[in-house]
Formats: sequence, structure tokens, C-alpha cells
Amino acid sequence: MSTLGFIRGSLRQLHGTYRDAVADLSLDQLHWRANDNGCSMAFVLWHYYRTEDNIVQFVIQHKPTVWLDGGWDQKFGLDRIAQGTGMSLQEAQALRINSRDDFLAYMDAVAQATESYLSGLDEAALEQKITVKPLGEMPVLNAIGNMCLTHGFTHLGEIAHLRGLQGLRGMAV
Repeated sequence: MSTLGFIRGSLRQLHGTYRDAVADLSLDQLHWRANDNGCSMAFVLWHYYRTEDNIVQFVIQHKPTVWLDGGWDQKFGLDRIAQGTGMSLQEAQALRINSRDDFLAYMDAVAQATESYLSGLDEAALEQKITVKPLGEMPVLNAIGNMCLTHGFTHLGEIAHLRGLQGLRGMAV
């Protein structure tokens, strides 16, 4: 299997698992927090998908994000550019997703945009250098591998944990 094939397959698995993890949740379950020092699944979900959207669309391709192109910021009444990094705990805890189904549609749009981008690449494109602020210059492979895959699966673990703390069914991995 090629590196590109591995990335595409892993992202499809990640997207499918995120969708499965939250598709059956009520808004109350999605916004539940284990304690006053934690964040909800809604925040974690929003943060991850905003990050992937920013990395793949804006940072790598220099295109508008799915978030802005689709007017998702207005649909959800959320910030145009924030993605969670650098937010205070209070700001993160205050974040609300007003429609699970609409957010699932945003997630699907990000997944489709990422797949569309990756389907047009060859292996050499993964070695092109880009700048990810504040991390600096790195190959596209590292940006996708670190900021999307590693970051995404880490946050998926948080969602699995929060589901478990609420007594909800486990997640297939």
C-alpha cells in the first residue's frame, strides 16, 4: 500500500468513526461535561473538524475553508475563524452546536473536501513543504499525518471516554 493510500484509508476510517460516535447522541449528551474542568464532545468534535478543514483547505491548498464557503459559521452562530486552539476553558465550555444533524452535514462536507483533495495527489505531492503556524515548515505528509490523523484519533479517544462516562454504548474502532 502506498503512503497516500494509507492516509486516505485512515481518514475514511477516522471520519466514519467520528460519525458513528455522535450520530445517535442528543444535544444534551453532546454537550455533557464530566466536570467543571473538562470540555464536551461538541467542543472536541467542532475543534477537530475545524482543524482538518483549516489544514487541508486553507493551509495546504490556500482555499477558503468548507466552514466559510458553506456559511457554517453563520448557521451555527460561531466564530468565523476560531478552531479551538488558544481558546480559554470558559470559551471552549460555552461552545454550543445547535443542530447535531447540521453538524453531521458539515462533517461530511469536510470529509468530502479532504477526499477530493487527496484523490488528486500523487506521492510526490506529500513531500511539498508548507508552513503550519505556529509549528513552522513541514511536508504536506507531516501536516496531514500529525494535524489530521494523530490529532483526530487522539480526540476520538476523548469522545469515546466521554461516551463511556455517560454510560453510552462503546465505539467500534
